[in-house]
Amino acid sequence: MDDLNDLLRGISEEMKNGISSRAQSDSNLNSENEPDNRPSLQRPPPPGLRPRSDRIDSSQADSCPACGGAGFLLDDLPVGHPDYGKPIPCHCKLQERRSRRRSRFSDVHNLGSLTRFTFEKFDTDLSWLPPHKLDNLVRAYDIALQFAEQPTGWLLFTGGFGCGKTHLAAAIVNHRIENDQSAIFVVVPDLMDHLRATFGPNSDANYDDLFDEIRNSSVLVLDDLGVQGVTPWAQEKMFQILNHRYNSQLPTVLTTNQRLENLDQRLRSRLQDLNLVTHIAIKAPDYRAGADPGQGDLSTLSLHAAQQFETFDVRRRNSSAEALANLREVKQAAEAFADNPQGWFVLMGTNGAGKTHLAAAISNALRASGQDDIMFVVVPDFLDYLRAAFSPDSTVSYDQRFDELKRVPLLVLDDLGTESATPWAKEKLFQLLNFRHTAHLPTVITTSIEEERIEPWLRTRIRDAARCQLWTIKAASFRGSADQGAAYRPKRSQESTRRRASW
Repeated sequence: MDDLNDLLRGISEEMKNGISSRAQSDSNLNSENEPDNRPSLQRPPPPGLRPRSDRIDSSQADSCPACGGAGFLLDDLPVGHPDYGKPIPCHCKLQERRSRRRSRFSDVHNLGSLTRFTFEKFDTDLSWLPPHKLDNLVRAYDIALQFAEQPTGWLLFTGGFGCGKTHLAAAIVNHRIENDQSAIFVVVPDLMDHLRATFGPNSDANYDDLFDEIRNSSVLVLDDLGVQGVTPWAQEKMFQILNHRYNSQLPTVLTTNQRLENLDQRLRSRLQDLNLVTHIAIKAPDYRAGADPGQGDLSTLSLHAAQQFETFDVRRRNSSAEALANLREVKQAAEAFADNPQGWFVLMGTNGAGKTHLAAAISNALRASGQDDIMFVVVPDFLDYLRAAFSPDSTVSYDQRFDELKRVPLLVLDDLGTESATPWAKEKLFQLLNFRHTAHLPTVITTSIEEERIEPWLRTRIRDAARCQLWTIKAASFRGSADQGAAYRPKRSQESTRRRASW
């Protein structure tokens, strides 16, 4: 269509130039035969505007030397050639057409703010990411670029907030527009709003036209699937769109931070079609957090950065020789678990004995080795975290919060037993630990209560020698002791001591 418009525009300009030339020639002939007594039409131009003659000359001087301003070229081909007489856009018009296409697309589909999301600006050189997450990110990039160049099937990007899903989805559309190919990018909640707005009495858009454009787009990108609202109408519209594209095998890209289990069952069954859908679960953390993403608003591991194996003191003057030997043995067991985290590692002992220090040391050692999928959680905080999901202002569902803890590769539960012993709290802890025990997921637990006071269902699991290491620290509390005071007392050099004595 753009080629035809350029061709017609060029022909029109040539015809106007021809008519103007003939009119000027006739005028010259008449002027030779008789004088022109008509008043002159040459008026001074308005302030700030050059004379008309200058503007005509400048436009001719600025015309493209290849096409003469027509905007198209014709190849010198023999008669009968398939491309004989076919206009070819001139290079002077390609950039103009690309800008016009991008402007029109941005206005209609709200991509203006996402034009910065290109493949060139997608950073995969993140040395701070562990190797398995970096490989996952590079794979997502490669698959997205391949789809942009040759779209077939469906792409489904899942992952947490800020992991790069929207960037890759928008990069696909930007890449196609730069290459004069069509694509539509739509944020799902915005799409629902646009469809509803067409029913308004003052709407300029037609519902059927907009709906048909979305359903039959050659490439459709739907961002934030699953947050369009749970109204039956919204679910039905989304199903109609995706069902039509599924049956027609139209290239489609979808992004969501929802679990597939939370989506409409009809959509979920189509998204699980391995013959059509390529599912890319991006494991990278939030880009906005940089190289130290932490673990959201629940994990407190960042507060225990100083608690390393090197800073764990096994020489306590307030403990017996037997207790010190036990302390060294527990530390060695914790170091071995950090080297190869398998099953459960349970630490028991009095308050201040060093349980939290060793649990944090395990987490920090694993994180230093490249594993950052670690949640260090104080049990009462964990329960408050779950309760907050029931607030009407919560942006994260209860199931999503709970699932985050159930499936994290390494979970540290600190201070088990100090939580409020309500039936609801007991049930949540049982669900969490029963799942991790059954799934053989590495878990570290610290508790200061006696083994006999632990809930029977948990006591049977921590006594399972095949899956759990149970260690009791026999040393006395380190807090408030002379050893703790010496550990935190500033050290004076001999020179400063001599100066103090000389005073």
